[in-house]
Amino acid sequence: MSDLILHHYSSSPFAEKARLMLGLKGLAWQSVTVPMMLPKPDVVALTGGYRRTPFLQVGADIYCDTALIAEVLEARQPSPSLFPAAVAGQARMLAQWADTDLFWTALPYAMQPAGATALFAGAPPDMLKLFVADRKAMSEGMPQVRGADAGAALTQYLGWLSQMLADGRPWLLGDAPCIADLSVYHPLWFVTRTGPLADILAPHEALRAWMGRVAAIGHGERAGKLDGAEAIALARASRPQATEVEPGLGFEAGQPVTVTPYDYARDAVAGTLVGLSCRTVTVAREDERAGRVQVHFPRIRYTLKQA
Repeated sequence: MSDLILHHYSSSPFAEKARLMLGLKGLAWQSVTVPMMLPKPDVVALTGGYRRTPFLQVGADIYCDTALIAEVLEARQPSPSLFPAAVAGQARMLAQWADTDLFWTALPYAMQPAGATALFAGAPPDMLKLFVADRKAMSEGMPQVRGADAGAALTQYLGWLSQMLADGRPWLLGDAPCIADLSVYHPLWFVTRTGPLADILAPHEALRAWMGRVAAIGHGERAGKLDGAEAIALARASRPQATEVEPGLGFEAGQPVTVTPYDYARDAVAGTLVGLSCRTVTVAREDERAGRVQVHFPRIRYTLKQA
């Protein structure tokens, strides 16, 4: 049985990115379905308050953010690479643009009334209202593109991406798929689910063909399904991996700290600093249900403070 446990839900764009990363790597994984909205007591027991979806669990180690999950999977299964050497820098930069600017353009475009109606077709009547309120709280204080502005920006972005494929290449950066493809794909995948608003993709034949190739990568092998309580029990029975705090970065091992995303869902996770580099930060925390767990974050787009 695989020790990789993905906590996700089916309609999450970033979860689709993570599932495709597992597919590209050909990895087996176990699935835990998490709620779309608060409250998330089982999630909080493992993450300490980080509420974004997805996150990856390996025993008592919890990896937050798909940028970090990509690094974990790359170390676990180096080939095929998410970061091919010839285009690694371009791939990382394009992925970061996709996960920020492209995502925060596609999401408000998709959540216009016609798109939201399609996305929540068949759901209980109050579901859309509750979802909108939950996401409004997550993005409070964050500048957002809306309505026609989002449509205009997304139209330009689709044109740029189509230009990248105009020479007949199968993937955005050449002959092999990489993290850039999976990162650009997931916001557009969300748009395809929005009924009439998905027509914005219609003029882009090469881009739609590329999306078909990305989708064909698949999600790897779902080796099992757990519920939240089972995942928590597994964490409690496991021992976190060894980590270290590198010198010269302004913090010392054992300090009480908080780690907070600085763009949206700014829920601080408090714990003891046990790992730090220019790429990652790790805090250890004790939970009455999960025991001692370590929660790992990327350094980019996260704020580390002494508590």
